[in-house]
Amino acid sequence: MAYAELQDLRREFGEVVALDGIDLALEQGEFLSLLGPSGCGKTTALRIVAGFDRPDGGRVLVDGRDMTRIPPNKRDMGMVFQAYSLFPNMTAERNIEFGLKIRGATATKRREKVSELLELVGLGHAGKRYPHQLSGGMQQRIALARALAIEPRMLLLDEPLSALDAKVRVQLREEIRRIQSRLGITTIYVTHDQEEALSISDRVAVLSQGRIEQIGAPGEIYDAPATPFVAEFVGTMNRLQATVVEDGIVAYGEKRLAVAAARGRTRGDRLLVLVRPETVDLHPVDGGGTDRLTGEIISHTFLGASMRLKIDTGEGDLTADVPASQANAYPVGMAVEARFPGETARVLSLEMPVALDPDDQ
Repeated sequence: MAYAELQDLRREFGEVVALDGIDLALEQGEFLSLLGPSGCGKTTALRIVAGFDRPDGGRVLVDGRDMTRIPPNKRDMGMVFQAYSLFPNMTAERNIEFGLKIRGATATKRREKVSELLELVGLGHAGKRYPHQLSGGMQQRIALARALAIEPRMLLLDEPLSALDAKVRVQLREEIRRIQSRLGITTIYVTHDQEEALSISDRVAVLSQGRIEQIGAPGEIYDAPATPFVAEFVGTMNRLQATVVEDGIVAYGEKRLAVAAARGRTRGDRLLVLVRPETVDLHPVDGGGTDRLTGEIISHTFLGASMRLKIDTGEGDLTADVPASQANAYPVGMAVEARFPGETARVLSLEMPVALDPDDQ
């Protein structure tokens, strides 16, 4: 049996449906991220798990116990917010020991636990400092240590890194994952940052409009999106509307493209062919074959190690990523041929099949 379960959670705010029947199950020690845009319901779900909000329907179970109507202070959960929420009149040490003091822990136990947690989050030297004497990243580490001090059964993090700069976010998310793995604590992490979710999670649940679009391992979410929304939201994706003309072959405009995922589809089926930019291979036009897309490079976007090129194919724009060191070989205005390995593309069904001419092969 799963360690924690969200069963058919529903929550409405007037006419706004924040959660429309969320079902999730977490194993003990699992790190699960709730990923989605603002307003998708991810924070509402986390608040219900924490006890700060109550669902209109459904249940929250932890270790077989129904927690749905239990107040937050009785749930034994650690919460880390986007705002650091440290007590400004207390030192880092006092902030960390606050929950232990409320629970009646002895002074000796409090000192030992605070010292242990300060070392765990890498701030053994900063215990006597007040929040205003700490950087944003240091404050969030103290907030994490405070949440862990009570040895909660679950750790809940609500956009904990969004107020930090990019470099600190990367460092701290890796630190959070290291600490979570070391302690083996079941964790739900809310974020709108896809890179963050994919890099540190055991599994990711992608939410949209109060529903789970897909849940799976990070590689599965990235490589095999189950819905058009996931394909659009997670990473950059080329979306080619095509028609099956024979087994494993689709028509995109006048081109015939081999797509392994289209095998077994009915002739005439309309498909959305999904192609990641990093799988697109560019070459100068040589005029050979109909199994490749031709077009003109219309823009460059510098991404650091890579350059993102946009190609006008006549049927729609195609995006391709090339190493930045090779970008000069593909100037704006250059005519190119674009190919992608047929086995790397994914397909999703579109609503209506189309009628094909019997001679269209």
